[in-house]
Amino acid sequence: MRIEIHPVPPQERKAKPQPSELGFGQHFTDHMFIMDYIHNKGWHKARIVPYQAITLDPAALILHYAQAVFEGLKAYHGEDGQIRLFRPDMNARRLNASAERLCMPTIDPGFFIHAVKALVDLERDWVPRAQGASLYIRPTMIATEPALGVRPALEYLFFIITSPVGAYYKEGFNPVKIMVTDRYVRAVPGGIGYTKAAANYAASLKAAQEAQAQGYSQVLWLDARERRFVEEVGTMNIFFHFKDALVTPALSGSILPGVTRDSVIQLAREWDLEAQERPITIEEVIEGLEEGRLLEVFGTGTAAVISPVGVLHYKERDYTINQGETGPLARRFFEEITGIQYGTRPDTRGWTVTVE
Repeated sequence: MRIEIHPVPPQERKAKPQPSELGFGQHFTDHMFIMDYIHNKGWHKARIVPYQAITLDPAALILHYAQAVFEGLKAYHGEDGQIRLFRPDMNARRLNASAERLCMPTIDPGFFIHAVKALVDLERDWVPRAQGASLYIRPTMIATEPALGVRPALEYLFFIITSPVGAYYKEGFNPVKIMVTDRYVRAVPGGIGYTKAAANYAASLKAAQEAQAQGYSQVLWLDARERRFVEEVGTMNIFFHFKDALVTPALSGSILPGVTRDSVIQLAREWDLEAQERPITIEEVIEGLEEGRLLEVFGTGTAAVISPVGVLHYKERDYTINQGETGPLARRFFEEITGIQYGTRPDTRGWTVTVE
């Protein structure tokens, strides 16, 4: 499918924010990608247009039955001047897995990557050059057909917006404090927890708000049935580095299959570390900390890459991890992955795609 490009005149383009002003998700670039879907026509009218508001009928099914899925990836400006995407094929596949679960149309993975590259190429001046900064890319699909009645929509809109960003957490690469909740649950096996559906994030807001009010950065979710088995953090997958193994919860149907999660597992095994994907209880985590067998805890995700955890709060008690300091394994993963993303370390696995 051909992509029509309607550029903003140079004199009407926005001023770029300074690196110190970036934050996360606060600034948006000049353009966006859009294409439409109708059930008897398929995807059509692919175009890049000036960043603009989207008009919806009040009866649009997204507003009533929450058919909305999205992705998150980044573009990185390397020291060699190249702009790279990190494993966008995984984002394309995960978007389609999310869409299929919510009875939404899929998108050809090759075209997904082509659309992302076309938009980033047009916005290449927006890709920050500052260390640790990047251009965040948010592909989204929503149901737009105006109708009432619980059923899959027949019309959809797919769009991509981009935003120059700095660190996701205000702590940067310093350890964050995480609250473990056994009061709220996010997802159950058989549900939509493994998708990047908007509804999953709506379900997480209450617990996250309460955690932040008490001084914690995020929530660590437990399983919905027994409220014992660790699942994921609100914005990250989670890893536990014991003396004998690196452990992360197995993908059970209620955990997002993270791109960075998969990258860490692959790297660990290449480095001859025992990397286990298995059920792990919060009791095992606490016992490991109390007995000195649990050395590090860190989260993984596109937004923060690697986020060391310095404190876990569970049942009215704070448990300090590695004396509240960033551990050597978390740092090693961070340096390796960001090195590949920014082109300062060789990409021997074919993980990066250059925007040309």
